[in-house]
Amino acid sequence: MVGGNWKCNGTMAFAKSHTTDVLNKLKFDPKKVEVVVAPTALHIPAVQAVVGNNVGVATQNMSLTGNGAFTGEFSTEMLKDAGIKYTLTGHSERRTLYGESDADVAKKTKLAVDSGMCVLACIGELLEEREGGKTKAVNERQLNAIRELCEDWS
Repeated sequence: MVGGNWKCNGTMAFAKSHTTDVLNKLKFDPKKVEVVVAPTALHIPAVQAVVGNNVGVATQNMSLTGNGAFTGEFSTEMLKDAGIKYTLTGHSERRTLYGESDADVAKKTKLAVDSGMCVLACIGELLEEREGGKTKAVNERQLNAIRELCEDWS
C-alpha cells in the first residue's frame, strides 16, 4: 500500500488538478499495490468526483462516536455512506497536537475495522524518543493498544 496524506493543505483547485494531473496518471498494477490519498475532509468530495485509476480516498480522521450531537465529527456510518472505505487513525499530529491517547487510537481503529473500513493505523516515536533509543518501546506500546481491541486484522 502506498498512501499520501495532504495534512491541512490545498485548495479546491489543487484538489481537482492534482487528482486529474497526477493521481489519475499514475501507472501501477492494482493487483500488486493499493494506492490511497488522504485529502482534507473539505476536499474529499472534489477528489472523489474526479479520481480514477484505482486510487482510493481516505479520511485523515474519524470520530470516536457514532451519529449524534458531535459537532465537527465524522462517524464511520457517515464516512461509509459517502463512499469512503479508508481512514487514518493515530496520526502523530492527532496524538501530539490534539491529545489522542493510545486508547483513543485503539478505539477509533476498532470502530473503523468493525464497520468494515480499511484502517491505516499510524504509529511512531517523537524525535526525542528516537534519540533516547525508545523507538521500539513506543511502537510496541502503540501497537499493543490497538492489538488489545483488534486482534483480527483480516
